[in-house]
Amino acid sequence: MVGFELGSVPFNSDGWGPPDSSASAILVPNQPSNVPFAPFSRSDKLGRIADWTRNVSNMGRPGSKQGQHISESAFDFSGDDSFATLAADEDSSFRLVDTSAKSHHHNPNRPKFNPRWRFNPHHNNRSQLPQRRDEEAESRKRDAEKERGRRDRLYYLNRSQMPQRRESSAFKSSVDIQPEWNMLDQIPFSTFSKLSFSVPEPEDLLICGGLEFYDRSYDRITPKNCRALERFKSRNFFRVTTTDDPVIRRLANEDKATVFATDTILSTLMCATRSVYSWDIVIQRVGNKLFFDKRDGSQLDLLSVHETSQESLPDAKEDINSMQSLSLEAAFINQNFSQQVLVRNGSKVTFEEPNPFANEGEEVASVAYRYRRWKLDDDMYLVSRCEVHSVVDTNNQRSFLTLNALNEFDPKYSGVDWRQKLETQRGAVLATELKNNANKMAKWTAQALLAGADMMKLGYVSRVHPRDHFNHVILAVVGYKPREFGAQINLNTSNMWGIVKSIVDLCMKLKEGKYVLVKDPSKPQVRIYDVPQDAFDNEYVEEPLPEEEQVQPPSESADGGDAIATTNDVEDEPIGGNEAA
Repeated sequence: MVGFELGSVPFNSDGWGPPDSSASAILVPNQPSNVPFAPFSRSDKLGRIADWTRNVSNMGRPGSKQGQHISESAFDFSGDDSFATLAADEDSSFRLVDTSAKSHHHNPNRPKFNPRWRFNPHHNNRSQLPQRRDEEAESRKRDAEKERGRRDRLYYLNRSQMPQRRESSAFKSSVDIQPEWNMLDQIPFSTFSKLSFSVPEPEDLLICGGLEFYDRSYDRITPKNCRALERFKSRNFFRVTTTDDPVIRRLANEDKATVFATDTILSTLMCATRSVYSWDIVIQRVGNKLFFDKRDGSQLDLLSVHETSQESLPDAKEDINSMQSLSLEAAFINQNFSQQVLVRNGSKVTFEEPNPFANEGEEVASVAYRYRRWKLDDDMYLVSRCEVHSVVDTNNQRSFLTLNALNEFDPKYSGVDWRQKLETQRGAVLATELKNNANKMAKWTAQALLAGADMMKLGYVSRVHPRDHFNHVILAVVGYKPREFGAQINLNTSNMWGIVKSIVDLCMKLKEGKYVLVKDPSKPQVRIYDVPQDAFDNEYVEEPLPEEEQVQPPSESADGGDAIATTNDVEDEPIGGNEAA
């Protein structure tokens, strides 16, 4: 049987490893003489394992690794003169190539890897011991925490030294709350969101005014084939409040309903939860009847722009992109757009009564007022004046249209350039507008639903140049069915009527008098105040417009000036300005 003979292992009383004597050459056969015992292959980690007796105080000398821990230095013999030179060179090169992060960054020939690879500790420390990887991970985590703390301290220091942001005009109340007003109730929007009420189909009591036909050629407009927006200088537009409407007064005297309003006021209430800017509605309880009114010069006559956007608008009132300037610009764009897209050949659809606000011989805009009645309760009806702007014949069937225009003032604010995106990504443009103008578009949809319009046409109108707010072009016109569009923007008709019904019920419990419902300028809630009977009488004074925006008197309307009747008294001179469009 073949046996295994174990050779004698010499004892080294002076240290570790084979004895340093000539006898080792005899004991280890085929071993070259005068060559220290050391590995010659990178895969063989032989030799001394650790030397805890070495002096580690010279670890900062040239050639030693910076930042090396004392416990790690016991395993590192690359800088030890007593170790074999060849082994030291090989071990040093091995560690430098495989583990040094700095060498990766300074090697110009190293291929670029993605960040996931570069910062993955499993790639950089593959050859290191597990406990060393854990220590380095903990160290990196501590360093990251320190850096985060330093950044936070710097941020709060800088913030405390910065001047406080002055209150934006968008967050000022739409009406000055007087000290003698008595707040009766405060309703958060979260309460509105839970309301629901179903109303039966309304009935038409009366239709007044006249409508012109819609020009279908505008459906084919593209950004490359756009049309300049015209100005209609001689047509008058009326924004008459509820109690100054002679038709509503007549219907109230005939006891046709208990509650009276206009589509503008109702849509403001219905879409209240989407509003950001402050607004107010005057409520008058007269006998057993309720009238919802707007003040003279109310913001309800204008259109908000960028209301629900995260981007803030300039605060300076004279800036062409301020909230006030954009609202005025949007109002006149809408007026001019609604008249330009009509067939102007003189043909008009007339109704039972003429426009109740126009004087004889006066040229008025194409508009029809539908006085519609909804049943809110067994003995409670609501009458509202609703507007439609045009008519179109389709398959021998006449359809009512509402006409509204979205306006682009500066692509920098919205982040979407209509001229580039409207043809290829119209959905993205509409989604951006729904995000930035959610309240305005919801109100347009609510007004179309209230008026019983069969189609709502949305125009995309842009400035010729971002710094020119006088000249505009129509880039596209798109039609939507109000009910389908309402579903698309999550407009719940039951919730809309639930809000109106709750406000009506609340006001019907109040005594006779005048009240004002105000949207809080900075919080999602509305407040109702009891105000004196003479509140808001003759309080509105129109600010003087710059010379280039001043309007000529109506008698000279042939030479300039759109007229927009924003006063409550229909007999007053209409005010406005064609230059804003």
